[in-house]
Amino acid sequence: MANAVVPTSWNPGFIEELLPSSQQVSLLYHISYLCLAKFPKLERLLRMRAVETQLLFGSSEAVMLKCVGTSQNLVSSLFPMLIQAVEKNKPVLAIKYLEKARTWITEIIRDVEKMADRYDALNKDVATTTSDVITEKKETDKQLGQLSKDIATMMETVKKLEAELSKTTAQLTETEKKIDAKNSELQNLVRAAAAQSSSLAVLAALVPFIGPLLKALYESRSAAAVAQNIKVLESQLIQLNAEKTSLKQQQWNLQVQIIDWRMKLAKLQLDKDAIPEPTHLGEVQRYLSKIQTILVQLKGFWENVYSLLGNIKDKTFVGEDLIDQPDFKELFVKSIQTATQIWEAFGLSCGKAVNIFRVQSKDAYRFLEIDPSSLSPAVWQKEYDSVKGKLQELKVFDDGIILAIQS
Repeated sequence: MANAVVPTSWNPGFIEELLPSSQQVSLLYHISYLCLAKFPKLERLLRMRAVETQLLFGSSEAVMLKCVGTSQNLVSSLFPMLIQAVEKNKPVLAIKYLEKARTWITEIIRDVEKMADRYDALNKDVATTTSDVITEKKETDKQLGQLSKDIATMMETVKKLEAELSKTTAQLTETEKKIDAKNSELQNLVRAAAAQSSSLAVLAALVPFIGPLLKALYESRSAAAVAQNIKVLESQLIQLNAEKTSLKQQQWNLQVQIIDWRMKLAKLQLDKDAIPEPTHLGEVQRYLSKIQTILVQLKGFWENVYSLLGNIKDKTFVGEDLIDQPDFKELFVKSIQTATQIWEAFGLSCGKAVNIFRVQSKDAYRFLEIDPSSLSPAVWQKEYDSVKGKLQELKVFDDGIILAIQS
């Protein structure tokens, strides 16, 4: 019977990270677009990058739709066929469908990889645009002469907040590294225990998520031997995650303050006909990188699923007679039924990601339909305040995930 291939840990709720990142990107583009209203050349460059991002989100929606479809195919096609193959002792049929499923997954891996590469290319383009803004700003500032004392004071305040943010971010990164290490230790312990249990080995081979395995292990008789070690690791993870949540809240509070001061600074610079600092574009790059990282992790996830299915094929249906054993049949069917529920939940998560990208590709960039230089001062200020308010409505909740407050 198949032993579990240990995959990269992956949370089906990954869309909770996609939502704020995609929202941040569009809002930061919007505020940058408004701030470049008086500078047509830079406005055109920014519009180009924003349109590219909008199109990329549309393509990302298509890739996530494929993830939804593949998850549904595993549930509606592969798993029932595996049950049928085991019940009717037809290993050749099982191998055929496992290979078919691996073909679906190969296509997803290729598509997700291409999408991650496109985010990387877009990020470089945004960096080039940022550089262009900085170059243009230097020329404009020379013509304007010495900036006001108010602007210099604001810039100093922003620098202090950024230094504090950098320190908090470093602490958060260190805490996340500790969490990753503990998660890896917990995962290895749980999967090793599952591999030794006849009732859990099949489930471990079918399900690339650690949570359901941990639950199943606690409910089985085999949990006693490792339960204490698992509880110690869980306790350490709870403490580390509490620290992470606190640091993320602190980080976000600082980010909100910096956004507020940068907006005040940008408005003051605009009033003096100076090009604002392109700091918001730097933030765009950061959130694009976050989405790219999620896609890279998604690619790794599907690569591990590909390996898991290959392991099932090679160790369960090739060269062994285990499918002739009644006890194994019952165990196998039960494990697939459990795996079906887990994969259905994953499909729903992918469906939510589809909706996130759909909204961002269709609705979030409507501001590009309006020429910001054509807005009256009052309308410009109203639009500016609206975007500022939306940015400040993003909060960090107790689970440490940045989410948008739903109106």
